[in-house]
Amino acid sequence: MENLHSTAAAGGGEAEIRSEVSSLKEISDKDPVFCFFLHEGEEDENEERSNKGSSGEDVSGNMSVKVSDKLTKNPCQRQTETLIDRLQLQDKLQQKFSPEDFLQIRPPVTRHHVTSEKHLAHMFVRRLMMLDCRARYIPVRADSPEGTEPKPRPVTDIPEKHYSDWEVFLNTSVDTEQTRVHPMDVQMAVFHCSDSFLKQMMVTKLSQCQYALPLLVPDPVTMEIECPLWTFRQITKTWTATQIKDGSPIVTMKSVPVCKAQTPLVSFFRLGSLSVSKSQLMNALINDRHSTFFHRNCPGSTRSRHLMDGVAEIAWYCPAGKPTDAFRDCMAFCNLRGDALQIEKQRDILIEKSSINVFLVASLQKDEESRSLIAALFKSHKPLICLSDDDSCDAVKTKKGKYKMGLKGRNQSDVSEELKKIIREVLSSLEESSVKPSFQLEALAELSGVRVNESDPACQRGRSAALEIMQLITKDNMDISKIKEEFLPCQNHLWHQWIKIYKELKHLRGNSEKEKSKKQQKLMDMRQKQHAACCSKLMELFTNSLSALPPADREYFLKWTQIFMDALSTENISSVLQGYDEKWLEVLALKNKHDKSGLLLMKQTELQDLSQKLQSASFGLEHMFREMGHIYEAHRTTDGESRDADWCKYPELAAQLMISGHPVELMDGDAGHLPFTWISSLLEEVIQKLGDQRVFVLSVLGLQSSGKTSLLSSMFGLQPAVGAGRSTKGAFMQLLRVSEEMKTDVDYVLVVDTEGLQASGLDGNKTCYRDNELATFVIALGNVTLISIFGDDLLKIQDILQIVVQALMRMKKVQLSPRCVFVQDVPDVAAAEKNVDGKRRLQEHLDQMTKLAAEEELCDAERFSDVIDFDVQEDVKYCGQLWEGSPPMAAPNPAYSESLQEVKNTILSKASKFAGITLSQLRTKIRDLWNALLSENFVFSFKNTPEVVLYRKLEVLARKQTWILIRSMKTTEDQLFNTTENGTFYAAADQHGGARGFNESEEIPGHKEDLQHKDIAAAAA
Repeated sequence: MENLHSTAAAGGGEAEIRSEVSSLKEISDKDPVFCFFLHEGEEDENEERSNKGSSGEDVSGNMSVKVSDKLTKNPCQRQTETLIDRLQLQDKLQQKFSPEDFLQIRPPVTRHHVTSEKHLAHMFVRRLMMLDCRARYIPVRADSPEGTEPKPRPVTDIPEKHYSDWEVFLNTSVDTEQTRVHPMDVQMAVFHCSDSFLKQMMVTKLSQCQYALPLLVPDPVTMEIECPLWTFRQITKTWTATQIKDGSPIVTMKSVPVCKAQTPLVSFFRLGSLSVSKSQLMNALINDRHSTFFHRNCPGSTRSRHLMDGVAEIAWYCPAGKPTDAFRDCMAFCNLRGDALQIEKQRDILIEKSSINVFLVASLQKDEESRSLIAALFKSHKPLICLSDDDSCDAVKTKKGKYKMGLKGRNQSDVSEELKKIIREVLSSLEESSVKPSFQLEALAELSGVRVNESDPACQRGRSAALEIMQLITKDNMDISKIKEEFLPCQNHLWHQWIKIYKELKHLRGNSEKEKSKKQQKLMDMRQKQHAACCSKLMELFTNSLSALPPADREYFLKWTQIFMDALSTENISSVLQGYDEKWLEVLALKNKHDKSGLLLMKQTELQDLSQKLQSASFGLEHMFREMGHIYEAHRTTDGESRDADWCKYPELAAQLMISGHPVELMDGDAGHLPFTWISSLLEEVIQKLGDQRVFVLSVLGLQSSGKTSLLSSMFGLQPAVGAGRSTKGAFMQLLRVSEEMKTDVDYVLVVDTEGLQASGLDGNKTCYRDNELATFVIALGNVTLISIFGDDLLKIQDILQIVVQALMRMKKVQLSPRCVFVQDVPDVAAAEKNVDGKRRLQEHLDQMTKLAAEEELCDAERFSDVIDFDVQEDVKYCGQLWEGSPPMAAPNPAYSESLQEVKNTILSKASKFAGITLSQLRTKIRDLWNALLSENFVFSFKNTPEVVLYRKLEVLARKQTWILIRSMKTTEDQLFNTTENGTFYAAADQHGGARGFNESEEIPGHKEDLQHKDIAAAAA
């Protein structure tokens, strides 16, 4: 290398320099990185000679500068630094990006939004958080007048007059020295500049977008191989496997975290330079409608890329249980980027771990190195498929597990179908063998020479603290349905009884001080019992870890605890569901036989027990934080104010998590109760840490499975408030900071996510009351409420809105100004134009119901918008369906995220006109609103306003008829009394064997006033 420097510096000729370069090529066989450097240097050298040589300039002098520059740094390091400089991420190599940098309220991003190169990385992450599948294809404008686009230039400096137009045309080339940044370079640059939590979030979003995920990642400077196992921990794959047993198919639904999924692995490698795209061929196997693996023909692709060679990406094929499935069970596909001849370490790892190895070679006849590698693999026991670029032969099986197929002149569709057939055949033969090979992500942690990011000390400390909790929970192999009862004593039947008495206390009417005092004493006794039972070992471990661990360790601790709990819940819920399905089939069979014996009743009872067990089996972090709130309220009620006790620190711990972006439970999802003492103290701690900031409250409402979680995820990048496999229950609030670029009077947006209305977990009467109460609460609390509607759910949601309107009319003491925006999921992109008449009918129906409710409540409201601010022209939005195709392999619909950005723009427009409320005002509003809801026990029991009107008409009629009956009875009583006074009645009674007479002490009182004030509603309910 020194000789090369000296020769170039001394002005040696080109031949001398070439001699030195040739001598260095021997080193390249031992050093792949240096080999890459040489090839790149030769390309630059050839380009320089073609540009300068014809003009007679001193080629060697120019090369001395070029070669000297290339030898000062490792070429990979130099390329990475150039890329990082172009993306302006220099400061993020040390101070990494975190989720908080992107989970902020920013202006909406549209499909045609053009950004500058320096903002490319930020725009990629923001669009990825929106679940926008086009996040990789971002239009870029030039950062300077010259720009980064290629510029045409003549190939020589000879005056143009010596050339004809045809010769100028032939000799014009394009300067490609500075081209666009490769989309995958942007992704990997952000990946290298992110902390572990943002990496995990990015990989989770990439998985949701059905993109391949980085599995083995070489460090661009040290070339150390890392397996980012931590980034896969939040991903769960669901599929329907089909097995043939005794000639009939058996279909099984599976939902497994990808880290624990045991699947066959098919790995693809490229040897040399090919005319076909390996990644494009893999896409045809997995999902021919979606570019799971980025390839050369994707939009935005460029010839040069710097951070992808040596990266191994992985994706999973998940069958839907249909005849059209390419494979009958879940399979993993791995793609090694770059020339596998030069990337030995990753290649050897994947060959060892794979069930099937697929090699695409330029030529087996001409390339000695490729032939040697394939020959070695041919002798091994691993199945091998060799695809040759210079061969046109059909697929042929040479020996067991060894296949060869040509690619030359072949249609890609035919090749992919042949490849699927071969893979199915190989897997079928492997299943018949005694040892079925399978791949598991967690097994990569055992590899030597590969660094696993979970070995980070902070991650290990958080994992150890989480394992202590899980060991305590699982040490006695306790049924998961009994875990909450054992370890979370404040949430057992005693708590539900406390809520029932508490609501009865709020519903007391008239002069009932004795009853009130009695109920208050019962509540205090129950709090005393909670106080005595609340200090469980589990909660002690949990709260000690929260308070003692540093911020990074604490974040890992919470993540690991959620991961372990999700795994426990998923495993147990799956078994309970399987038992439930079997029992349900038995019940159906007995019903079809018209079984009248006690067997049917017994099976139905068992089915009900399984249903209850299924409800109790849900266990996650939200239950732990709820227990913290119960402990705090129990101690606060019985012990009063205290500063030294451990329970006094609970609001501060929860406030720290809320400020960092964690969702906090606002309303208990199991009992339908808002623990205001706990919420008030929590908000007080937030005020202490942030100041009395101004917030804009955005709440979300919709029927179950209407897409509320997807809506929030696409709009703001939020993760579900509860763990995998469970639906949101109750209401959760999450604090999002408003970025400085928004320039509004609001500092934060408080997002309130709610459980789906008309959930199947409750019986009919409880569902109606709970839905009406919850909908009224979130609409009244929110400055804007997004109402998510899927398909024809609009008809169902209208009934609930009628009750909400009437309830808001009855809560006159609470100052409210709610607004609503409807977001309807429709398959037709022209829905807005086609549903003009539907909007008109919606407006008329809501106005009619409002007027009806106003008459009942003696209000002067004439229109729906008089109670809830609503403009049918501006506040009804249509969005495409979330998935483009059929799950589980469907990718998110780009039109969905695009339309939700318009919704976001509407919300931010409303927020910009709103001064916001302070956190202390929010606390007061929650208190007043909750007290008003507790006092309302009439209107929530009805399905809609016409039912209320009909009930009150029946009530008036019943009172009228009751009074007529009482008056008739009084008249009859008087007549009988007069008869007995004359002695006639007893004589008649003796004739009939005796009869009971009436006297004055048994006279029926005519308390008309009492009857008019009687609460018939409770009896009717």
